[in-house]
Parts: sequence; C-alpha cells; structure tokens
Amino acid sequence: MTTTDFDLRGDHITLAALLKASGLAASGGDAKALATGGGVQVNGQAESRRGRKLRAGDEVVSGEVCIRIRAAT
Repeated sequence: MTTTDFDLRGDHITLAALLKASGLAASGGDAKALATGGGVQVNGQAESRRGRKLRAGDEVVSGEVCIRIRAAT
C-alpha cells in the first residue's frame, strides 16, 4: 500500500475535494462515483458521503492508496 500525506490549507476538506486534489478522481463526477461505489474508507470505515468533512488525523484509503490528512505547518 502506498501512503501519502496531504496538508490541509484550512481546518477541513471534503472527501470529494480530497479525492480530486490527490489525483484519485479526475472530476467531481469521478469522486462521487468512487465514494458512492464503496471504494473509499475513512478511518477504517466505509464512507459514501462525498461531502464528509475530513480533518487533520483522518486517513482515507482507496484501493492500494492511503492518504493521511495533516495540519498545515
């Protein structure tokens, strides 16, 4: 599994925006399909809400990719 860190610019980011920003989804439609299709886990739990707010400390897994959310320094 490939693990990458994502630095927040504010206090949160939505799941769909993270999927797009990280390159896992090419568009908002792709992000929606990935999330609603059961292809995403947040902190070990299946997540289908593309508007889910992610904060520092959360981990998102899709396939063989893990993204750790960090507070910007």
